[in-house]
Amino acid sequence: MSMQLLVHHHVIMFVLLFWCRIVTETKPASSSELAPPIAKPNCTTHCGINVSIPYPFGVGPNKDCYFNEWFQIDCNESTGHKPFLRRAQMEVLNISIDGTLQVKSPVTFFGACKGKETRQAPDLTGSPFVYLDRKNMFTAVSCGRLATMRSNVNFFLGCNSTCDDQSTDSATYRCGTIGTNCCQTTIPLNISVFTTEILPRDQIDGCNYAFLVDQDWFLNNLSSYRAIQGMDRVPVVLEWNISLDNTSHKEFEGFIGRKVRPYYANKANNDSTPYCKIYNRSSVHCFCPRGFQGNPYLLQPCQDIDECKLNRCMDPDVVASWNFSGSPICENFAGGYTCYSNVTRATCDFGGGGGSSCYYRPKPPLLSRAYRIRTVLLGVFMGPGLLLLLVGAWYAYKVIKKRKNIKRKEKFFKRNGGLLLQQQLSSGEINVEKIKLFKSEELEKSTDNFNIDRILGQGGQGTVYKGMFADGRIIAVKKSKILNEGQLSEFINEVVILSQINHRNVVQLLGCCLETEVPLLVYEFIPNGTLSHYIHEQNEDFPLTWKMRLRIATEIAGALSYLHGAASFPIYHRDIKSTNILLDDKYRAKVADFGTSRSIVIGQTHLTTAVHGTFGYLDPEYFQSSQFTEKSDVYSFGVVLVELLTGLQPVSAVTGSEGNEYKGLATYFITSMQEDRLFGILDAGVVMEGSQTDILTFANLAMRCLNMNGRNRPTMREVATELEAIQMLIENTCNVPQNYNGVESALSDINEHWDAVSSSTESASNVGLSSPLDEFPQSPSEAW
Repeated sequence: MSMQLLVHHHVIMFVLLFWCRIVTETKPASSSELAPPIAKPNCTTHCGINVSIPYPFGVGPNKDCYFNEWFQIDCNESTGHKPFLRRAQMEVLNISIDGTLQVKSPVTFFGACKGKETRQAPDLTGSPFVYLDRKNMFTAVSCGRLATMRSNVNFFLGCNSTCDDQSTDSATYRCGTIGTNCCQTTIPLNISVFTTEILPRDQIDGCNYAFLVDQDWFLNNLSSYRAIQGMDRVPVVLEWNISLDNTSHKEFEGFIGRKVRPYYANKANNDSTPYCKIYNRSSVHCFCPRGFQGNPYLLQPCQDIDECKLNRCMDPDVVASWNFSGSPICENFAGGYTCYSNVTRATCDFGGGGGSSCYYRPKPPLLSRAYRIRTVLLGVFMGPGLLLLLVGAWYAYKVIKKRKNIKRKEKFFKRNGGLLLQQQLSSGEINVEKIKLFKSEELEKSTDNFNIDRILGQGGQGTVYKGMFADGRIIAVKKSKILNEGQLSEFINEVVILSQINHRNVVQLLGCCLETEVPLLVYEFIPNGTLSHYIHEQNEDFPLTWKMRLRIATEIAGALSYLHGAASFPIYHRDIKSTNILLDDKYRAKVADFGTSRSIVIGQTHLTTAVHGTFGYLDPEYFQSSQFTEKSDVYSFGVVLVELLTGLQPVSAVTGSEGNEYKGLATYFITSMQEDRLFGILDAGVVMEGSQTDILTFANLAMRCLNMNGRNRPTMREVATELEAIQMLIENTCNVPQNYNGVESALSDINEHWDAVSSSTESASNVGLSSPLDEFPQSPSEAW
């Protein structure tokens, strides 16, 4: 009888186990096992094999499938079943819900390129797309040519190549700002349209081409940059956003600014509702909470990530915090997961975004009295030892951390040119009393850890932040963009130059910091922006009067005269322009940006260098000979004088037979003087406030500064003296005889050289190697 009961028991257990297995295997998949939706219901989710189409993008004519017509995707037989942005007509390679997409952009060919057409990139103005600056590089393949790129916000940038028939044509071989047979440079922020050109256009030999390209694709998928010649289009990365307007605000209402519960390492963190944020008061970006995934723009609950399937309990970070015996077993929950051990009944809860809460729950044993006494005595004697061990471990940790921090700062100090700066200090070239070496902690605190809200402006050499010391002093901190040893030399050069200068109209350098990842310069704070802003933008609160223009010109001339002749070593600025002239709280001129300046030995007449400069300000004689003299600064200052007279930009676009051509202000001014049209191009305020005699004398001086022959230009001391004389005459309300002889003399000199160098002047006024942010200011506080 007992045998029968045992058999029946085994049969029942077998049936129950078999039934449980069937139920387990046929159980519906949990929500975490299903792929999260990426598009709206009844909308196409993919085009072709590999390209998914998440909302706000959508395929087809159904308007409910996409946010607006800019996000509409064509995918049919006419496109070869490849996704195309309908309005932009660009083939889509990949769409990311984080706000980027990869598309194909045309390669622009120049010269003898068989079977190739010259195409420019499509105009994305007014669209939600811009070319992503941190992902793309402007690239040109040419031999000894200057490749330029002009954006929709009047940014110019360029790179130059040299020729070497024996060079390796790999995609990464010396393809820099000045590369061999190939050159590359970065692009500014928020570009939606651009045109490319290779100069000079009438002397292009062979096949040359320029293009914007995804730099990761360029480096990882090409063995040679020559391979681009066989392509019509290359990948670029666009950034997309949803503009904040009445439609979008209404659709995302309730999700914008929604408070997300902070993560606590427990199973109560199960809020899967997406949330949205507003960026720059103009666009909406949405996110899933940590531990969840999906398309937040569908405004539906996101899906839990099953971390157990990703084997998260064996991640190094989890294992490092696992201090219990036994191997961890994983259990998933909404928003996180649990790792536990059956051996010690230990549990650790982890959130989807990191962090943990571990605890130990032992099974209560039956302890004897002797065991309890032994345990108490062991605790009494081990307590002080454990405390001592913890104190020692904490002290060792602090010492190791301090040493690592010191080594890190020493590494940055050497990399940022600290040894070169020490060499300059030991040689006596730097005024040690003027230069203070700031601590990184002090500058981080003064700029609120370099908060973007503290940015005063950005330039080719770095970003300038507004800071405040504990004593209330306001400063400007320049965070340099150091990419190579050449730029490090420019940074140290700026320290050397400014340490020698003591002039009220030159921005004062307070010190520097070399123990950060990129070097920092600390200047006095100049609150009223650049001279360019007041010349070229209407400012009803503070218009530039004729007397103010004359005073500012006199102050700049005095500062340059000091640099050329009164400093301990003559200093050539090499980048005089209105965006490098700042105005302080009393609107006094301050000359800034000495990154490309050079000091020379007394008695030396010129400096032979690679051509540096800015469009519209570059001395044509320097451009031809590569020999920079003090008269080259005089030429650039002459362009600033013309800007003060006319209120015109140094370079302007003129529509010609072959599209837009770019003319320099210097050429336009000289032509107007020759044709007796001076008063037709002057700023209205100058004509109304200045006397004819003063204006002609001022214009005559500008003409002499712009003389094609540098030897016939006045020195900066002569320029400063004449401007001071004009200023004194105005203040004393005296009449000054009109200097028509001087005007005729200047015109005669220009006519003598005009025919011989007119073509060179055209090139020189339109070529420069400054970075794009140095050439046309975005705001009154453009970086210097």
